[in-house]
Amino acid sequence: MNHHIDVHPYAAADRAEWEAFLRQCNNPTMFHRQAFLDYHAPGKFIFHHLMFRQHGKLLAVMPGGFFPDRPHQFWSPIGASYGGFVAPDLPFETCLHIVDAFLGYARRQGWSDAFVIPPPIIYARELNQHFEYAMLYRRFGFELHYISHAIPLTRGEHFLEHFDKTARKSIRKILRDRILRVEESDDYATFYNILLENKARHGARPTHTLEDLEQLRTLVPEHLRLLMVYADNTPIAGSLLFLTNTNVVLCFYNMLRYAYEHLRPIYLLMYEIVRRAYAEGYRWVDIGVSQDTKAGDPMTPSLSLIAFKERFDARGVLRTTFHYHFKSP
Repeated sequence: MNHHIDVHPYAAADRAEWEAFLRQCNNPTMFHRQAFLDYHAPGKFIFHHLMFRQHGKLLAVMPGGFFPDRPHQFWSPIGASYGGFVAPDLPFETCLHIVDAFLGYARRQGWSDAFVIPPPIIYARELNQHFEYAMLYRRFGFELHYISHAIPLTRGEHFLEHFDKTARKSIRKILRDRILRVEESDDYATFYNILLENKARHGARPTHTLEDLEQLRTLVPEHLRLLMVYADNTPIAGSLLFLTNTNVVLCFYNMLRYAYEHLRPIYLLMYEIVRRAYAEGYRWVDIGVSQDTKAGDPMTPSLSLIAFKERFDARGVLRTTFHYHFKSP
């Protein structure tokens, strides 16, 4: 049987096919969409997305490309959170042939390295790690592991019973006193200004500018939702959610006005995010990576942040970067 896989770079003419194909896949996310990647300014990255075909039939896609100053290091994704091989629920042998086709293509292109960051397993519609094992079998190494935390939505309407005692008590008091309320909002400017203040406390800046977020609202509005907590009419906390796929709601940015921290608005926010995500049929709420960003080792966990997330029944989920180094001929 002919297992040959053809690999070719994505071109603008392939856009409709690419976007339609993602809807048939097992592990697509908003980060794999060309519509999402369009928010980047031209020239910021050298995009080199790949399409894998057998007898003309599209089997898999892989977004990716290069930083301009490192034109031989391929990254999947580039300019997004997750990349990797995106495909339907394929047999292992087919996945192995696709990985081999990728490695062959990379060698012919003269790449020095390939870095691949697939979505964590919770993003898959059907649990399947064929591609991950195929990469490991072909001797991809690990560049980094991050620890993410995600809340399972399998508890049903009684999810609050699985939060810890402090969270349950705080949330019930807030709901009883009705001092705070949560609403969906379009006020990205206010949210972003408070987010800037929060990040500055830790010597950091958001990944996106306000202009980036406004552009994403235009390009992929169905994937963004902003929830804000109000005390009277003052916004005091909020979360920008990325509705990444049919499985996972990702809390991408959270902000808090620290002068109102004593009211515990983050507790109400987490309650509302989980309640709404469960009601809408999602399986997980991903509350992001839990690293100590000030540590010299990027894998260092933030134990206090993890302990806080565990108050809300969150579980550790690996986010892994695979790395293949091509030996010189």
